[in-house]
Amino acid sequence: MGIYALTGSASGIGAALKSALTDAGHSLITIDVKDADIIADLASPKGRAAAVAAILERAPEGLDGFVPLAGLGGGTAPDLLITKLNFFGTVELVKGLRPALAQKNGAVVLLCSNSAPMVPADEDFLEALLAVDEERALQLAEEKVQPGTHYMQTKRALNYWMRRNLMEYAGDGIRMNAVAPGPTLTPMTKPLFESKDYAPVMKTLIDQTPAGRPAEPEEIASCITFLLSPAASNVYGTLLWVDGGYDAHQRQDHV
Repeated sequence: MGIYALTGSASGIGAALKSALTDAGHSLITIDVKDADIIADLASPKGRAAAVAAILERAPEGLDGFVPLAGLGGGTAPDLLITKLNFFGTVELVKGLRPALAQKNGAVVLLCSNSAPMVPADEDFLEALLAVDEERALQLAEEKVQPGTHYMQTKRALNYWMRRNLMEYAGDGIRMNAVAPGPTLTPMTKPLFESKDYAPVMKTLIDQTPAGRPAEPEEIASCITFLLSPAASNVYGTLLWVDGGYDAHQRQDHV
């Protein structure tokens, strides 16, 4: 059995993954703003550094895997906070935990989104994100990036970051992959499903999926456990769409 670190473990997909890994007999180190082994604010550099230090202290022999799920959704949180947490709260922890993952040839699974291609890429913003230049990225996020698109832009950037760093991490024996869920029934998305403004959007998205329904958190968690497992030992740099077929339907000629 392995030892895994998991952010965003207190609810939603994180809670489902926590249950799945625990039920399989693995040891977990959970990180969240509440109800976790390590309480940390991953939207701040100080909180990220403290979380990395605490994880390394709890896993002196290394990590078999790391899944950074902590994040905020578009339409439910300020754009700057989304940028800080969803991108930098993910990438900075992956970078900080790289030595521990290398110790055990561990796996990383990032949380992207099928919404990433739904808005045009903001190239300046993406460049700042991919350079992991938080000061510049936050300046652009506030002054230039179209309001309401930060969630999609940061999720696009996470996929790009994974693919650009894939070979370097693989050289340390670390596999990186990502999942891209569509609408999923979690506490984070509940306000969207109930909102006068967003409920019609969510319905339209779901109506355009072959599955014809939103996902359950457990369905996303099961795909993550596969990507973490030895069964996926030759899977590197994959973005696994777990969106009920939305992307395949909407971008039929995209490879």
